[in-house]
Amino acid sequence: MQSKVKTTLNLDTDILKAIKVVALNKDTTQTEIINEYLKQGLKNEPEINTKNKSLKDLIGMIEVDEPFNSVEEVRKLRNKE
Repeated sequence: MQSKVKTTLNLDTDILKAIKVVALNKDTTQTEIINEYLKQGLKNEPEINTKNKSLKDLIGMIEVDEPFNSVEEVRKLRNKE
């Protein structure tokens, strides 16, 4: 299950009305509709998709014998330890 964050948005009245209608027609919540529409919109965002693809390409490039804490190693590099 993905974590959720409560937030406040100022939406155009027409948009909120449309979301309410869609949620009622699909027998779901307005939150679910908004989340789904935002996910769909973000899939089409080139900057996000480019960065994610670049990061995904790095996964599995390095294999190590023992697990290590990458965050700690980056901190050491930054502090020149």
